[in-house]
Amino acid sequence: MLLKITLFCVFGVMKCVYAGNECIKANALSCGECIQVGAKCGWCTDTEFLKQGEPTSARCDELESLRKRGCATAKIENPHGSQRILKNKAVTNRKKGAEKLRPEDITQIQPQKLSLNLRSGEPQNIKLKFKRAEDYPIDLYYLMDLSYSMKDDLENVKNLGTSLMKEMSKITSDFRIGFGSFVEKTVMPYISTTPAKLLNPCTGDQNCTSPFSYKNVLKLTSNGEQFNSLVGKQQISGNLDSPEGGFDAIMQVAVCGEHIGWRNVTRLMVFSTDAGFHFAGDGKLGGIVLPNDGKCHLENNMYTMSHYYDYPSIAHLVQKLSENNIQTIFAVTEEFQPVYKELKNLIPKSAVGTLSANSSNVINLIVDAYNSLSSEVILENSKLPEGVTITYQSRCKNGVVNEGENGRKCSNISIGDEVSFNINITAQGCPKQVKPESIKIKPLGFTEEVEILLNFICECECHKHGIKNSDMCHNGNGTFECGACRCNKGRVGRQCECRKDEVSTEDLDKNCRKDNGTDICSNNGECVCGTCECKKRDNPEERYSGKFCECDNFNCDRSNNKLCGGHGRCECRVCICDANYTGSACDCSLDASTCLASNKQICNGRGICECGTCRCTDPKFQGPTCEICPTCPGVCTEHKSCVQCRAFGTGEKKDTCERDCSYFNLIKVKDRDKLPQPVQAFPLMHCKERDANDCWFYYTYAVNNTEKEVHVVEALAASYDPFNDVCLVFGLALLLIWKLLMIIHDRREFAKFEKEKMNAKWDTGENPIYKSAVTTVINPKYEGK
Repeated sequence: MLLKITLFCVFGVMKCVYAGNECIKANALSCGECIQVGAKCGWCTDTEFLKQGEPTSARCDELESLRKRGCATAKIENPHGSQRILKNKAVTNRKKGAEKLRPEDITQIQPQKLSLNLRSGEPQNIKLKFKRAEDYPIDLYYLMDLSYSMKDDLENVKNLGTSLMKEMSKITSDFRIGFGSFVEKTVMPYISTTPAKLLNPCTGDQNCTSPFSYKNVLKLTSNGEQFNSLVGKQQISGNLDSPEGGFDAIMQVAVCGEHIGWRNVTRLMVFSTDAGFHFAGDGKLGGIVLPNDGKCHLENNMYTMSHYYDYPSIAHLVQKLSENNIQTIFAVTEEFQPVYKELKNLIPKSAVGTLSANSSNVINLIVDAYNSLSSEVILENSKLPEGVTITYQSRCKNGVVNEGENGRKCSNISIGDEVSFNINITAQGCPKQVKPESIKIKPLGFTEEVEILLNFICECECHKHGIKNSDMCHNGNGTFECGACRCNKGRVGRQCECRKDEVSTEDLDKNCRKDNGTDICSNNGECVCGTCECKKRDNPEERYSGKFCECDNFNCDRSNNKLCGGHGRCECRVCICDANYTGSACDCSLDASTCLASNKQICNGRGICECGTCRCTDPKFQGPTCEICPTCPGVCTEHKSCVQCRAFGTGEKKDTCERDCSYFNLIKVKDRDKLPQPVQAFPLMHCKERDANDCWFYYTYAVNNTEKEVHVVEALAASYDPFNDVCLVFGLALLLIWKLLMIIHDRREFAKFEKEKMNAKWDTGENPIYKSAVTTVINPKYEGK
């Protein structure tokens, strides 16, 4: 089994730390507890699996470790999660102008319902497909600020119904429109105002209606003329402060579905204003302290609780708009664009458009905002059960793949485009109340959703076959399941043989000592019911065992930094060697084939094969099979040509040097004193040879174990007759030529300098700007006397 190892450096010392085995650390006492630790953990149900001294929790380990410890695959409990699709209606392929379908018969997301069985730590991947249906029905509710500053806007909105119907017919054949208006809480701006002022809040001769919080003027309808007629009868109202009570109105439009007439189709709300907004907490200025309850309070299409409940918070609005699948279009004047753009960032599936001074561009604004909203699909999920996590990956148009938070969405989707999502759902452990849960995933702004039923795998299959009050668990003091006893409350021990209050008594501790002079369980375990339960180590391959935990499998002799040389197993601190190996560290091979020489003799008849290596009995010979004699006559002559070509690039083998002379390692030294000297460990031969130019070169030849080494002095040496020595004469000649050339060069440079010095001309003219600092004054009486 591969171990996860983390390395870190402390004060220059390298230390290894095992990341640990989560299965062992969990100390699971049952199969159910074990499989909840993680997907890597399994439980061995073999009744003979545990060695003496090993606790019940040792049955829980990583799968590969269990197999190595001798648990057959058929005896390992390792359940896996699964999934089942319960409803899988295909997405609708419908063209505009085709047979009209009811909204509930149109499908844009697939599948619609699934059931998952979740194993702790094991993600279940589901694939969702989304396709924008053509000619999808749209409900649009126009919510307008009717404060006095919106007077000219109202005139343009009065003809909005038929014009918008005509424009939206290009997108869908099933379009409905409704209208609502808002001003302000009547208690807010008129606390000290006369009743007459409340009836007509406008100044001068203007005739205005009394202020109100929210009015549902027209339920959603497909009759554009009715829209024009009812909106045409509306009157402007007024209030004193600039922010309006639009949030009250938005909340009622979102939660009063029956009054508004929302269908399960695309729901759009256009919020038109030229002012800011009041939000939660502002109601205190009028003595309103009760938070908004998020419920419908319409009577005769009027919001009746504006004086009782505070404005809703932004978070509350986000929740209700999302629950009711309403996409919001803020049609506001340029002055308040920054405010509503910040609000848009807090409300998913919302858009902001710039409203002209008199709302003349409202139709284009709505169409553009709808196209922007509908071209993006964003998935959201309901609240997840405890311990459950979810991740998204989207595969959008043109092969674009998004992950993380961006994995929830795809942009630039046209009608008829199809995108897909990969969703991973993972459980960590089991919830406290082990019961099925459900979550819902839906695209924001759409009524369709995917329901996912979650079932948690918290017990093993063998749990079903457990025998309660089994005789195998000390006279029925536990349930025998999955190869081990699950003790009843108050009982402990491998067979539930003890009560908890008996665990640490002195009489029982005596049974856990090898003799009176030793520690309890050799200080490597705990005494439970008079039986040693050995400690666990972070490294899952290292274990204590034995009646008194006196044995382990990691303190045997090592060779080449491997336990038992890698050729055996450690049992109770003694190496049990594999076949053909012996020795305390199993590092001695009994295979003599490695000692066989080319002449088919063991060690060339000059040695003994010990542990797969020749020990030469004749001290003159060495090498893997005693075939090399460095001190025998002719050794220096034998290697001369190769040393010469590799060290100096000369000699008779200089053309075939790479092919014929790569059998030794060449090491150059500066002088003869640096050449290695003979040692007892291996024979070494000193050599002195002459090349074709009558120059000497010095080297040593040795065989160190199986490595052949040549140390050579890097400079050639002269012979004893300096005048006849070609190397010396040639060297002196080069030196004299170099000296002569340097003398000639220096003389030329000096002559050039002298010539330039003679030709130098200096201009001694007076500087016209210069004025002397000395002033001379002549005494007129002096006259030269």
